[in-house]
Amino acid sequence: MRIVKATAMGMCFGVRDALEVARSIENPGDVTIYGELVHNEDVMRELDDRGFHRLGESERGRSIPVTPQIMITAHGICKLERLRLIAAGYRLIDTTCPLVKRAHDAARALEKMGCLVLVIGRRGHVEVDGITGDLRRFEVVESVGEVRRYDERRIGIVCQTTTPPALANEIVDRIRFMNGGSDIQYAATICRPTLDRQAAVRSLLNQVEALVVVGGKKSNNTRQLAEMARNAGKPCALVQGADELDPAWVNQFESIGLTAGTSTPDKIIEDVYRRLLAIAADHEPEPFRQVI
Repeated sequence: MRIVKATAMGMCFGVRDALEVARSIENPGDVTIYGELVHNEDVMRELDDRGFHRLGESERGRSIPVTPQIMITAHGICKLERLRLIAAGYRLIDTTCPLVKRAHDAARALEKMGCLVLVIGRRGHVEVDGITGDLRRFEVVESVGEVRRYDERRIGIVCQTTTPPALANEIVDRIRFMNGGSDIQYAATICRPTLDRQAAVRSLLNQVEALVVVGGKKSNNTRQLAEMARNAGKPCALVQGADELDPAWVNQFESIGLTAGTSTPDKIIEDVYRRLLAIAADHEPEPFRQVI
């Protein structure tokens, strides 16, 4: 069996930077993580074990942190929420990914130009909520089928940073088609790590029979990588770690590709890779021995 690694996979610089900040904090008990620092269960367990407090993403804005410091996650929050926390006396430790900040800035700039802002992304996702939190006029668009005629003179479009480029292009084309009389401005906000990892998966799928994707179940970009395989008609296993690999499933194939979401630590990827190699070795047929 061949195990082929994607040429680009795993943690992006935004996640690495956020983790470096968290790991450098000397008194974690003084800090509440405002949601999930990254969408990876192993990383969150590590931070919990160190003593960080944490508010679930659904609790943000409703529960009161008990610590003097709040860590803003890589997914970011809106400017209004940021100002509210500062006014309440909290000291903010900001680990928002710079590329997420760029999406926030683009959305606000489009609204300032008089546009209805359409955000291509997953409704209810923490990043999308952050982008839309400062906007007065917006709609979130998840699929081509949701696009309609908006009867707006000016329309601005941004994307959740982990949106699949092919999906974004389809939705933008449909918006232009349905709103031919509108001035439409499109700000390209899909992040480079997402583009690189999805391009690597597209290439990988041409070389293998199936795909293993490593990452958190809540990670949007991880799910998108798995969806690419399924859309291509390739079997796919989305696992959070090596223990979730099913040898019976793995052994169906002569070649398997390996990729990982942008929140997945290198060690977990390596553990899954080694487990795949071990499963493949156990499944190798016994060499032919001539009996004399």
